[in-house]
Amino acid sequence: MKLVVQVKLLPDEATAVVLRETLHACNRAADHVSRRAFETGIQGRMPLQRLVYGEVKAMGLSAQPALHVIRKTADAYAVLKANLSAGNYGSEGSKRRKVVESKPVRFRKDAAQPFDDRCLSWQLEARTVSIWTVCGRVKGIAFQCSPAQLKMLTAHRRGESDLVLRGGNWYLYATCEVPEPAPADPVAFLGVDLGIVNIATTSDGDRYAGKHLNQVRHRNRRLRQKLQKKGTKSAKRLLRKLSGREARFAADTNHRIAKKIVAEAQRTCRGVALEDLGGIRDRVRLRKPQRATLHSWSFAQLGGFVSYKAALAGVAVVFVDPRHTSQECSRCHHISRGNRPDQSTFLCTSCGFAEHADVNAGCTIAQRGEAVWAVSHAAGDAA
Repeated sequence: MKLVVQVKLLPDEATAVVLRETLHACNRAADHVSRRAFETGIQGRMPLQRLVYGEVKAMGLSAQPALHVIRKTADAYAVLKANLSAGNYGSEGSKRRKVVESKPVRFRKDAAQPFDDRCLSWQLEARTVSIWTVCGRVKGIAFQCSPAQLKMLTAHRRGESDLVLRGGNWYLYATCEVPEPAPADPVAFLGVDLGIVNIATTSDGDRYAGKHLNQVRHRNRRLRQKLQKKGTKSAKRLLRKLSGREARFAADTNHRIAKKIVAEAQRTCRGVALEDLGGIRDRVRLRKPQRATLHSWSFAQLGGFVSYKAALAGVAVVFVDPRHTSQECSRCHHISRGNRPDQSTFLCTSCGFAEHADVNAGCTIAQRGEAVWAVSHAAGDAA
């Protein structure tokens, strides 16, 4: 399993200037490679490398950084192609899609740059790194991280590290290859219902309310609208300052919830059952005031956090069909819209079973998880 460890660099003022110049040089080169790829239609890694390697070297980059710039650009075009194929920029011939297809990919001057072990080395005991820059190799740049992160880096760091400038601070994102323990055979499943009013509700009845998170999102959305309407330099400066704050808050909330869910499943020797909510934004039709809430709902991130934390803990995870989980009775399995008289209440019109709606959905998901696990293992034993 690949995990990313983020460490904070502590460069002095002169080193920070050199690092910034390095990012600017790499991204100028990436813009040049992107223009050449757009003009010629050559966008694969190796063909693009044969086309522009000499040109990138002539712009002042060493061999390995030049190769990484070319690969970064080729990967950007691969992502663009995938997004176009998936219709993420609109249908064929739409205005937005035409705009995207009419110009080359652009890179911010401070965009992240990958480095491999030939141009970036770690001195973990001293907590320093040395890195290639356009002004030569800079050694002894201090970094800080937690003891757990240092242990992860020492045991499992492999491959590239990305140099990132964010909010005026410097970071390295290091890739770690962590072996996954085989998941234990669960005695049952802990069902998790994901929602907006309650971010997550388990079949045990634990509810993680989303009221505070939704309040933060609504407040930030109103503030962004005011600042964008104002349009002054100070307003734009504040917008940049606010950028990413909501995302970091939501990610921290999701990390905490995922950690508690996985810990409870591990303690009780159970697996975790989640709904497969892929494509829900395309399927669900909502009134205009509700759309912003749905599109800012980070259910995929929470599911991803639960999945990787469970894999590290040896806890089995299954994804189940989400259809009618909120309308199905977990006792008699009767499905009806009438079972949900309001958002928080479940009252079965067939057997009379009453429960909090999200808890009932969590129980239904847990039952479906057991069925999915049994079928998958029966198929594996037969093979």
